[in-house]
Amino acid sequence: MSKRKYVLKDSGDAKDGLILFLVQGSAPEPYNVVFRRRDPQNLSAYCTCPAGENGMYCKHRIRILQGLVDGIVSENVEEVQRVVDWVVGTDVEQALRAVCDLEQEMDRLKKTLSHAKYSLARCFLD
Repeated sequence: MSKRKYVLKDSGDAKDGLILFLVQGSAPEPYNVVFRRRDPQNLSAYCTCPAGENGMYCKHRIRILQGLVDGIVSENVEEVQRVVDWVVGTDVEQALRAVCDLEQEMDRLKKTLSHAKYSLARCFLD
């Protein structure tokens, strides 16, 4: 899969709808995580991490969308809440909610599976 290149063009008044964070990931240099709001229904997010550049799920973007600030090394941490507010009413809101709900369900199922495996192992000892 080839890397995607994202070019953000300034459309005059886009500055109010563009927020850049520097997020420390596993690489020595922080990743650029950019959120762009063109209108109330359109929110785009880009990250320079390998997953983000390949159009994949990127934890750096998701964590900011969830309002989490750990890992942000730029001096605009207070802007995270603005990005969280932008999510409301977008397709991102619905998709993010689906992912979060499924992650919670997965955690619940992992615990249930672990308990079932423990019960099965106990049965072998009879």
